[in-house]
Amino acid sequence: MRQRIRSMLLALALALSLGAVPVLADQTPQPESSAADPAETEQAQSEEGEAAPAEDAEETEEAAPADSPAGPDQETVGEDMEIAPDPVGTVSFENLERRIREHNLQLLALEENVASLEGMDYEAMQEHLRKQMHDTAQFQRGLRIAGQLPEDDPNYVEWDPYTYTQLDQGYDALREQFDAIRDGELQKDNAGVIRQLENLQDQIVMSGETLYMAIYAMETQEAALQRQLAAMNRTVEEMELRYELGQISALQLQQTKSGRTSLVSGLDTLQMNIRNYKLQLEMLIGAELTGEIELGAMPSVTDQELEKMDEEADLAAAKEQSYEIYAAEQTLEDAQDAYAENMTSVLYLKDSVERTLEAAKYTYNASIQDYELRFRVLYAQVQDYRQILSAAQTALACEQASYAAQELKYQQGSISENTLLSARDTLQEAEETVESAKNDLFSAYNSYCWAVEHGILNG
Repeated sequence: MRQRIRSMLLALALALSLGAVPVLADQTPQPESSAADPAETEQAQSEEGEAAPAEDAEETEEAAPADSPAGPDQETVGEDMEIAPDPVGTVSFENLERRIREHNLQLLALEENVASLEGMDYEAMQEHLRKQMHDTAQFQRGLRIAGQLPEDDPNYVEWDPYTYTQLDQGYDALREQFDAIRDGELQKDNAGVIRQLENLQDQIVMSGETLYMAIYAMETQEAALQRQLAAMNRTVEEMELRYELGQISALQLQQTKSGRTSLVSGLDTLQMNIRNYKLQLEMLIGAELTGEIELGAMPSVTDQELEKMDEEADLAAAKEQSYEIYAAEQTLEDAQDAYAENMTSVLYLKDSVERTLEAAKYTYNASIQDYELRFRVLYAQVQDYRQILSAAQTALACEQASYAAQELKYQQGSISENTLLSARDTLQEAEETVESAKNDLFSAYNSYCWAVEHGILNG
């Protein structure tokens, strides 16, 4: 129990050092038609980001839950499936996880802590503790013998209760550690800490993906604002001409120009945020901090991947992998241990102890229920984004046909150039809606993959 508390304190200290990244993800602005849900990818198999040997790949396939979706950024690749590196000054979503795991300093620090725990030689530790206990016991025995000698004996040592108390406490502490190793408690606690540190590593990767998708959505919004600005410039030009002809007042012209000024201001703010977020992304992947890194295209989700989803089987796989549920189980186990200990030492508090245990059970069941609810909501979101994309694609097809008709009318001289440009703006808006719907679907599906493959379920 005390060892687990120490483990949690270690993990908490590490988590606090990572606080900036998740906070940034939470503060990511959302464009009007695109939700920047945390995009999530699969965890690398090897610590060095290299392709795993064939035998390890087979073991991973056997361990993977059946019918679970394959994550879009899976790094478990064969020797003949190498991912091309990104050109200088760019980053692709396919390479994002690998680059974070290879170059992010916080993640590398966590990796070293994991390696330190995994490299512990418990047999050597146990032998060392045994020697320390023996030496302490021998020293105590020597003091007792010396205290029984005549006072005029040069080896006589006066009885000192404080010294004996300190030695007894030291021996008990060594014994506790020795028993923890012998009974496997320390190994179990350290395995829990390793699992927590690996979960923190995954959270860093997910924060990077959230940031990537937020930047991508903001750049899509920037393109829409640039299109609106071009349309506004045409409107201002038309209004200036109408003002010169006396068709509108100076106030109407000024109001139109004021609208353009507001649009330019919003665009400038958006561009500043994009640069700041790119700086954060560059830091996460260990690139030069310029704020100008270029993002690659977002991956798409195929119908085959969506059809492969199985709500019940995937939920079972997610719960098996979840550190969140593992931590809840450990908390319940601690409560059960405390119950067993208190029931034998403080019998007059039997009713209180039993109620404390029951409360712990309710809390555990509530945690499981909450996890299942969030998973099912995520599953439903993927399906909903799928139908939203389908509707957006249908609307785009209609706009394409409409624009083709407008283009023909323009060629025939039936409509003005401004009318044609307005029709083109409407078509581009429909295209942006489809792009936004694709990104939303990928984001939700990718989050679903993280839940199934690693048990991580945020939100």
